[in-house]
Amino acid sequence: MSAAAGPNSCNGSPRLAAGPTTTRRRVTDFMDVEKPSNFSDFADEEDENDNGNNGHHHHHPFIRYLLLRRKLFFCLPDTWLFGIQDVALSTVSILQSLRSGRHMGRRIFGFLLLMAVFSVFLKLSFLSSHHVNGNANGNRRENGFLRLQTFKDDWSIAQKVVNEREVTGDVMPKRVLEKFPTPEIWMKPNSDNYYQCIARPRNRIRMGSKTNGYILIHANGGLNQMRTGICDMVAIAKIMNATLVLPSLDHESFWTDPSDFKDIFDWKHFIKVLNDDIEIVENLPLRYATAKPHFKPPVSWSKASYYRGEMLTLLKHHKVIRFTHTDSRLANNGLASSIQRLRCRANYEALRYTNEIEELGKKLVDRLRNNSEPYIALHLRYEKDMLAFTGCNHNLTAQEAKQLSVMRYSVKHWKEKEINSKERRLEGGCPMTPREAALFLKAMGYPSSTTIYIVAGEIYGSDSMAAFLSDYPNVFSHATLATEDELAPFKLYQNRLAALDYIVALESDVFVYSYDGNMAKAVQGHRRFEGFRKTINPDRQNFVRLIDQLDGGSLSWSDFSSEVKKLHANRLGAPYLRQPGESPRYEENFYANPFPGCICNKSKELIKPSRNFGVER
Repeated sequence: MSAAAGPNSCNGSPRLAAGPTTTRRRVTDFMDVEKPSNFSDFADEEDENDNGNNGHHHHHPFIRYLLLRRKLFFCLPDTWLFGIQDVALSTVSILQSLRSGRHMGRRIFGFLLLMAVFSVFLKLSFLSSHHVNGNANGNRRENGFLRLQTFKDDWSIAQKVVNEREVTGDVMPKRVLEKFPTPEIWMKPNSDNYYQCIARPRNRIRMGSKTNGYILIHANGGLNQMRTGICDMVAIAKIMNATLVLPSLDHESFWTDPSDFKDIFDWKHFIKVLNDDIEIVENLPLRYATAKPHFKPPVSWSKASYYRGEMLTLLKHHKVIRFTHTDSRLANNGLASSIQRLRCRANYEALRYTNEIEELGKKLVDRLRNNSEPYIALHLRYEKDMLAFTGCNHNLTAQEAKQLSVMRYSVKHWKEKEINSKERRLEGGCPMTPREAALFLKAMGYPSSTTIYIVAGEIYGSDSMAAFLSDYPNVFSHATLATEDELAPFKLYQNRLAALDYIVALESDVFVYSYDGNMAKAVQGHRRFEGFRKTINPDRQNFVRLIDQLDGGSLSWSDFSSEVKKLHANRLGAPYLRQPGESPRYEENFYANPFPGCICNKSKELIKPSRNFGVER
């Protein structure tokens, strides 16, 4: 062996070509630099010796001496062995001379001189050997001193390699991905103590009793208004022990969508899920098919007693009754728990979109989540019909504002005609403009790289989206995410497109709505039911005040952002009991917050309901 080979540890521990590091390294980082140990070299030679002996082969005495020397001192470099050999021979010579008794003083002086030379030789050999190979064997100099690896160092390095290679025999180690904490802007509220509770009580299972009659319903409004109205009609049919005919949908609203129930919802699934609750049929039986039904618009926000009394009497008399309106026809509170749970079963389990809508919706979600990135679904209700209805024209041109006024006066059932746009905005009654929405997201801490899906139809105004896109360029909609071929079956049907938006909004990491419309209510309630997914409800009245201060120069951006975050700290979708109101019209909508009713608290804390929540049996 030569000095360039470097010293080997006398304890025989495995050595690596690189020293200890502070980060975990892959097994492949070591594979190219591992060398066979001297011990394995000697083992091979020893095997050869054994084989030679078995074959009656004898080495020359000098060869046997060299092999014996290597066996006994395999852990020392050759330079050391030669030096020790010379010293040993000199020592033997001196001892022999001492025994002869001649030149005793010279012999002693020579012995001492030889020991001094040997000490210097040993030190130089040791330092030079480590200086040449120190880096290769993991030793290094620190502050001018040589740091030698110890057995403990060798063992720790060997253990690292063994641990990374595992005992599974895999060529590559199992990498442990570092878990980065979720940024606060994407974290959902804590809801560990809450769970879904909509199971059907055993004593409420339909036993096949004779029906009191048939209910035909005409669901009115947009998709989400019709959706929640249908759920109310399911509950009303249960209260009246009536048979429900598959709903017909509104074809005459602003969107003039000709789609019917079967075009949007999986109607067979709807019937199957609710089979143990009520009877649902596709059409009236033949004996009633030609009979003229009794038309009746139910009173809004009615209690169960209204349907068990006046309405049940009409049903038994006419056998077929047609409800001309379905929106908000049942109270939010004061109903039996079994009825509230039925409303949720209808909404969250029975009303499933058709396979075509569900599949494309999931594709859009997957495309938004490219590389597992989170996204915001922004319900930017800055559409012509909503602006005309609310009378809001902030940031629009005079011509655009005039068009909204003309539309408002042309719709007969919109009761408010004269509206002061500035006052309405300061009261918080207007949808956020695209610029206001961008400032809101920026103040809440969402970076410009955030992926945003716009849940809305066509945004009104010739230049409305310019300010938003300058701050957030990664903006998508169903029109930009889907291919033309994928979108072709839905393109002419606004309610089917709204169903796609519903799916994307429900699955989003954060849902932000700029106005309290029917879709905002339906989606936020569904997200609460699915585990209180993060949903931001902007305080429009106070937010508008802050924006005006920012634009006026009386508020810096830093202070503006701080105030916006503080203002919305408790408006992120965390659990709270549904808020009662002075009258049903001003209560929090049941479908916007199905707690209590369809969500329960594991801690089983006794929460005394308000008198407004008095249950009617």
